[in-house]
Amino acid sequence: MIQRRVSKQILIGDVRIGGGAPVSVQTMCNTDTRDVVSTLNQIKEFETAGCEIVRLAILNNDAADAVKELIKKSNIPLVADIHFDYRLAVKCIENGIHALRINPGNIGKREHTERVVNLAKINNVPIRIGINAGSLEKELKLRTDMSLSQKMVESAMRHVRILEDMDYDRIKISLKSSDVLTTIEAYREIAKRVEYPLHVGVTEAGTLKDGLIKSSVGIGTLLAEGIGDTIRVSLTENPVEEVHAGWGILKSLGLRKRGVNFISCPTCGRTQIDLIGLAKRVEERFASLDIAITIATMGCPVNGPGEAAGADYGIAGAIGEGYIFKKGKIILSRVPEDELLDKLEEVIRHDFRMK
Repeated sequence: MIQRRVSKQILIGDVRIGGGAPVSVQTMCNTDTRDVVSTLNQIKEFETAGCEIVRLAILNNDAADAVKELIKKSNIPLVADIHFDYRLAVKCIENGIHALRINPGNIGKREHTERVVNLAKINNVPIRIGINAGSLEKELKLRTDMSLSQKMVESAMRHVRILEDMDYDRIKISLKSSDVLTTIEAYREIAKRVEYPLHVGVTEAGTLKDGLIKSSVGIGTLLAEGIGDTIRVSLTENPVEEVHAGWGILKSLGLRKRGVNFISCPTCGRTQIDLIGLAKRVEERFASLDIAITIATMGCPVNGPGEAAGADYGIAGAIGEGYIFKKGKIILSRVPEDELLDKLEEVIRHDFRMK
């Protein structure tokens, strides 16, 4: 069992972050925040996929104004992503935003920071300090006596000290790089130095294939070490895929359970069925099933059921047919290939008394 790092707990809307709360899954809208209808539609899509917190880009006053309507109609907490302009942060807090992503050292004069922080205190709005390896302070970039991960940690601590000096501690921190090892090193170090919850991710990870690999290695390594209270899988793809990927990482480590866990064997010379196609059809058929079970798709009836004995249900392929099994035991034999999914669904629905 993973021993998670103990951190302070904050609340973003009704979602508990840190302090032993489950690791939450986040993503970010790629809509124009000013377009309330499109943004709400995407938030709803995220919610259906299992997203628990959504970040919004606040680029101008119109986007900050839209927050009021978005907050009213969203079922999940919203975070305003703001760079440099403290006035946008003020407006978002006044419009009911649940949290901010803003670096206090980058919003100008101290009185500007104090205004944002004082409003955040009054309204119980947490602030995420978000450090990106590509946008460090110029002075830090030029230093040759520190590694990149050390520079990221130093940048984060500077922002932390600004907030702590203002007696503010509803803080969450992220330190993201597109380099997996740099990301891991930065989070390991910050985890030793603060008790604040950490939002974990590999930024600019890439498209679906490469991005999933980098994110799974980076986020998975940290979570396995107990580091991380929220995650985002950053992909150049429809953001809903980030949500699915986030849940996949959490389920693979046994940190959360939601929906179906799919397993399937690699193809080999013994396979006499279109295993790749069958496995994809199984995932498509049961992807929306909101039951925490494991379904296996195996290539042959000889070894398949036994090898997947840990699965709750499964299909083992043969020549033009297959076998349905539960917990490693075959319950339906020689089912025609084109009936396999229907028969499996009938068994699952019967067991869970689903219509």
